[in-house]
Amino acid sequence: MLIVHKYGGTSVGSLERIENVASRVAKAKSEGNDVVVVVSAMSGETNKLIAYANHFSATPSKREMDMLLSSGERVTAALLAIALKENGVDAIAMTGRQAGIKTDNAHMYARIESIDASAMQHEIALGKVVVVAGFQGITEDGSVSTLGRGGSDLSAVAIAGALNADACEIYSDVDGIYTTDPRIESKAKKMDFISYDEMLELASLGAKVLQNRSVELAKKLKVKIVAKSSFSDAEGTIIGEEEEGMEAVLVSGIALDRNQARVTIREVSDRPGIAAEIFTKLADEQINVDMIIQNASSAGMTNLGFTIPQSELAGAKAVIEAFDHDIGGMDLDDSVCKVSVVGVGMKSHAGVAATAFSALARENINIEMISTSEIKISMIIAEKYAELAVRTLHSVYNLDK
Repeated sequence: MLIVHKYGGTSVGSLERIENVASRVAKAKSEGNDVVVVVSAMSGETNKLIAYANHFSATPSKREMDMLLSSGERVTAALLAIALKENGVDAIAMTGRQAGIKTDNAHMYARIESIDASAMQHEIALGKVVVVAGFQGITEDGSVSTLGRGGSDLSAVAIAGALNADACEIYSDVDGIYTTDPRIESKAKKMDFISYDEMLELASLGAKVLQNRSVELAKKLKVKIVAKSSFSDAEGTIIGEEEEGMEAVLVSGIALDRNQARVTIREVSDRPGIAAEIFTKLADEQINVDMIIQNASSAGMTNLGFTIPQSELAGAKAVIEAFDHDIGGMDLDDSVCKVSVVGVGMKSHAGVAATAFSALARENINIEMISTSEIKISMIIAEKYAELAVRTLHSVYNLDK
């Protein structure tokens, strides 16, 4: 079998933990598998490098930031290769460029365009474990690029797809995907299996185990992911294609995203194109808009509300202020959160939303905004009710059973 392992920052957070990873990889190799390992930077390293850059500039060049930030993963890759050799396992470390990962030119947010896997395949054929620095690639003009936060997950899935690997095992400090955050609800249960679509919703809604772009790519490339812990031998959770009979599972999980802010623009000129202009400008600044509500027009004016990540609030404020002739004012609220109910069973069951709304109402939790999809219901509520809402919804859907 050919297996891709990916180890996150906590899994390689110290020299002792890198030794632990080396032992795990050596064991997989001794069992007759070909192994490619993708690694993140040691925990805290990326933030340290960002702080270094900010010492010199509040707005450093994105190209230079890519050169700087990509170094963290290269350090880990080299150290792990050295550790593996000391364990008697022949290994070679590669940068994203050496692994053949080509990206577009969007520095710090690059997307993978193609992977030339020939260099990795050559080393695998020689019996070596290939250790790839995750989170990075190379642009057409030869510049180093990075894939954004959580990009090592994306590197691992893309490499698994390019190598036609049998599985992509994502190792972190948790032993799988839970019905909700166990730190909030002690009765949360680990799932044996979850579909790509459900995991994609959970990942995009704040579940931190997997980066949502990596799940999206896994679905596209049909890469089987296994979420496991690097600190235990538990089986983990398989993320794969939706199976027959899954409709019997009404709700799979409850997600909580605290990184939410609500923006309300008051007295917007109700003319054709104004909403398009506002949201185009926000998109140009890489501001990710989630839920949107527009009130009915009155006297040529309307109110427009939407949610964004808290970290992008200052940028959104600057964009909206530029429309001063078209708006009467704006309100910003960063004391909200998003709680979501996810499950493929919603496709064929009525009353899922009503159950959620009724449960929150019984706890006097007011729902400020609602967004739905075929397998998801998301609600914006006051942040102070976040954990109560999670526990309430987890219980009402019997996820603790």
